[in-house]
Amino acid sequence: MKGLPVLSLLLWVCAVYFVGIYLFVGGFLLVRLEVNRTSTCGDVLQPGGEPGDFCRAQPRFRRAVLLIIDALKIDFARFDPNNTAPRPYENKLPVLEETVSVRPSHSRLYPFRADPPTTTMQRIKGFTTGSLPTFVDVGNNFASSAILEDNLIHQFGQVGKRVVFMGDDTWESLFPKRFHRSLPFPSFNVKDLHTVDNGILQHLYTTMVGDDWDVLVAHFLGVDHCGHRFGPDHPAMADKLTQMDGVIRSVMDRLQNDTLLVVMGDHGMTDTGDHGGESQKETDAAIFLYSPSPLFPAPPSKSEPDVVPQTDLVPTLALLLGVPIPYSNVGQILLPLFPSHGLTEGAVGGISQLEALWINAKQVNRFLETYSGMAKDIPPQSLSKLKAEFSRLSSEYLTAVRQGRSPSPQLAASLQAYLTSVRDTCRATWARFNPLKMAAGLAILAFACLTCFILSELSLVLIRENGPGLKAPVVVALAAGGCVAAGQMLTQGYIEVAWCLAAAAFSSELLFLWRAHRSREILTVAKNSFKAPKCSTWLTLRSLLIPPLLVPLLRCASLLSDSYVIAEGRVVTFLVFSLALYIPIHLNWDGLLLPPSHDPLKAAGLVPSAALSPSTVRKESSTLLTCLGLLIGSLYLSLSFHGCREEQGSCQPSPFLSPLSRLQDNQLKNLHYVLSVCSLGLWTYLLRRCLRHYGNLNSSGATVFTARWILPLLSVCLAVHWAVSATPEDSFRNLAELISLAQLALPRAAFLLLGLGLFLIWLDPLTVFVKTRAAATARSTSLPPPRYRASTGISPQAELHHLIPQIYQRMRCSLNDGELSGGGEVDSRPAVEAYGLGTVYSAPLLLFCGLLGIGLLLLHPEGMALSFLLLLLETGALLHIHASSTTLSGLNGTYTGELLSVFIPHDMIALLCKNFTQLTHLLFFPSGGFNVPWTPVVLWSLAATQFFHATGHLPTFPSIQWGAAFVGFPDGHTGTMLPASLVTLNTFASHILFAVSCPLLLFWPLVCEVRGSRGGRAYGEEGEDAVMEMRLRENPQQFSSALLQLSTRYLFILGAQVFASVCAAAILRRHLMVWKVFAPKLMFEASGFLVSSVALLIGVTLVLRVDMAVGRWFKRLVPDASR
Repeated sequence: MKGLPVLSLLLWVCAVYFVGIYLFVGGFLLVRLEVNRTSTCGDVLQPGGEPGDFCRAQPRFRRAVLLIIDALKIDFARFDPNNTAPRPYENKLPVLEETVSVRPSHSRLYPFRADPPTTTMQRIKGFTTGSLPTFVDVGNNFASSAILEDNLIHQFGQVGKRVVFMGDDTWESLFPKRFHRSLPFPSFNVKDLHTVDNGILQHLYTTMVGDDWDVLVAHFLGVDHCGHRFGPDHPAMADKLTQMDGVIRSVMDRLQNDTLLVVMGDHGMTDTGDHGGESQKETDAAIFLYSPSPLFPAPPSKSEPDVVPQTDLVPTLALLLGVPIPYSNVGQILLPLFPSHGLTEGAVGGISQLEALWINAKQVNRFLETYSGMAKDIPPQSLSKLKAEFSRLSSEYLTAVRQGRSPSPQLAASLQAYLTSVRDTCRATWARFNPLKMAAGLAILAFACLTCFILSELSLVLIRENGPGLKAPVVVALAAGGCVAAGQMLTQGYIEVAWCLAAAAFSSELLFLWRAHRSREILTVAKNSFKAPKCSTWLTLRSLLIPPLLVPLLRCASLLSDSYVIAEGRVVTFLVFSLALYIPIHLNWDGLLLPPSHDPLKAAGLVPSAALSPSTVRKESSTLLTCLGLLIGSLYLSLSFHGCREEQGSCQPSPFLSPLSRLQDNQLKNLHYVLSVCSLGLWTYLLRRCLRHYGNLNSSGATVFTARWILPLLSVCLAVHWAVSATPEDSFRNLAELISLAQLALPRAAFLLLGLGLFLIWLDPLTVFVKTRAAATARSTSLPPPRYRASTGISPQAELHHLIPQIYQRMRCSLNDGELSGGGEVDSRPAVEAYGLGTVYSAPLLLFCGLLGIGLLLLHPEGMALSFLLLLLETGALLHIHASSTTLSGLNGTYTGELLSVFIPHDMIALLCKNFTQLTHLLFFPSGGFNVPWTPVVLWSLAATQFFHATGHLPTFPSIQWGAAFVGFPDGHTGTMLPASLVTLNTFASHILFAVSCPLLLFWPLVCEVRGSRGGRAYGEEGEDAVMEMRLRENPQQFSSALLQLSTRYLFILGAQVFASVCAAAILRRHLMVWKVFAPKLMFEASGFLVSSVALLIGVTLVLRVDMAVGRWFKRLVPDASR
């Protein structure tokens, strides 16, 4: 088998796809331009006025305490005295409503609305700079880099205010060396509810009574971590909120009159405790403002804001504490905190509402002018309108001030409207697209899809020895990339890697397509010489619009619809069902599903009889329909494990998505645990049962050791880990240390067993058991050559069904040639019985995927064991449906692979073997040989997407199961690479499993083949036993071609989905739902393709490793035979 050409072609195709994705994403998800300028105390606030030191004026408040309770949603802060049966998160913060009711002039409680993405780093950036983060910033949440824009922390330091911080260590990475004193605590371990909060409480009160601070920032994480671990509707949430209520009361008791208290949440949370998206439950936090001295000049009125945007905190705090508003702020002041115009005489450091609005509007206009001059992305019409509006308001305000009269009451409202317009304009045009990069990425992806399709159709031509290799495309790619790099250095003075990669990918694609077009002519001539159908029609519209390809093409077109993306989980389930149902309908239409009717001409021998007997046809049809029923049942049950998007309204997420530790009902918890353990046990049993059935558990190799011992041990380890994880922390106080140790050791032991098992399979993948028996003492040259026997097991009954009396029926020509040349020499070589040889390729791959599936299940909630079992059943059903349909399709002469041994004289075999690789495709497999049709490949790719949803995942950031990062690492991580890898494995588990196991589509029809179904002899004729996967060894070039074709077809389907997502994002980049639906879908689709490509390469490499081991095994078995 030609492994290196197959692997190199696949690597090249994947690399071209990666370059296209990289280019488009680089042009689509650009971070907005940051204005690295800072406000100063000497900024001129009035046109034509003299510069003054704004910071020398006495501020209204000398100190401020910011208590940030992470994920404090507004529902947690409200108090309803009429609620007699509150839920765990309700009525647990009574101090807020009590204070607002008793002291209305000292306090207010508002909904505090965040801008998406609702992740902690972006929120900290938002309420310290006053800017709006972009979509791509979500990727920086766990690799926080220092904030370079002007911000409140910087401004406090500029005027000499001492900032003391304690809590979430994200602040330390965002503001390095900016604090007077800092007490950071690790924040990434969402299972730890108390370390950060208790650490803050050890220092909070002692710091407050001291005099070495001006601004105190305390960021609590317990509420957020409780939501991630248990969800909001859990007793642990009640305990945390009650603790925060006590903290707020204690802080209020220690405040002085010149101190402002701000209690706020950075974001909310969903009903499952997650956040990151833009649903109202995620964006609506709470903000509570309080001071012992009167804070609000008037009691609450109808003019109070219903919602306070988070960016509005920045200018409000700046003016109350007497520091300049950060340069890039687009928020506006919270107006009720400032007295009306003319009522500031008695206020300390009082700034009226109109004065505060003017300072705010002047700062925002300055930023707008600077930004528009640098970025050039704000629409000119909008920019001109905003500038004209500010000029009008400025003239009106300054005229009133100079004339000493009160401005009109409408001026304040007009200034507010201007500030709102600027923010809305910036939000609408904040993301700067790079159309050139986007177009280049689209072009490269389009050509990559075309290349992939051509590779799948011309795999045999491209894999042959004198076929078009990759040497020339690679050389041209390197030359093109080098030329672009040199040109950039000469013209720009620097190299932009993206364009070098684009030139390399595009040039290699074009050259490869041209060489493939030329090579196609060779195959056309060869086939025409044998009067075979011309292959020049493989790229016509008719060949593309076949039903199996129509389904993915329609799905790709549907990605332009936000409704489809929202409901994709159920739609893909329907598509799998429909395409699977198409198989028996198509077979029945062709008259292949039922036994053919009796034909007197066939009985008389005038017409060739059918390749399969009626009983065999009935058996295969029954198998197909039974597996179809199993598939439908699995599809229906898998719908019970779906999650819910915010847009789906009344949808309820699956209860199996919650970890057992969240369940309060002990009976329900025990039921879920029993179901999960039974599903895990059944997964293990089915894998071992399949391997035993085909005789792959008889040898003493490393792979068999893995199946016999490591597989069940891994399952036991997983089951015990679930039991320990589901145990409440306070259930066994005496065993707390032991439970903590088990939570650490059990998953790590499982990871170790998994790694050991996968390594052993790779090291020694053969599962063949060999035994020899003495042959006759003397044999003449007229006797048949040595017979090699491959069986599935020791059982005689099993041997009757899966006996391989002659492994190499056509490749034995070398043995025959050696026998004939030996003349009358006596050959005393023993006959060999090899058990498990018929499934030598599929057995290690099946075990590899089974082990990998258990490892991926470890990263999921326990209830997902049922979903993984359905995945296994659906996979088996799809494989058997494919195998049965392949066998039934043989009725109309699809396979004629045994013609050589029937019609060609024995003495001509050696001569033909010299040209076997050139003739085998044309003579033995005119319709494709081992090639896998489009239908099972499309079904396989759809099933991967279907089980992405059936394991509780969605193409949204809030649905990411972050808990996977802490499996085996309950104390957190020191870096980001390992947790990111664990979360990736959890998110794309279905993509990984289906991609690695994709070569099973090639092997399974051979594993399940019926004796005589691929030959020209009648069923049951002596010597015509099922050879199974040894047919691949007989035709190495066909093997390579089929493996390449299967892989490229799978990559074509995945690549088409990525291309469709890219087109949707490009076309709808100004759509209302682009950042909520289409951009996340693009990110998940692209990430899924990257993961699937790597997994597919792993599966193909494992097959090549097995083939290499089989070759060595045959060389040891028959050392004088050239194989």
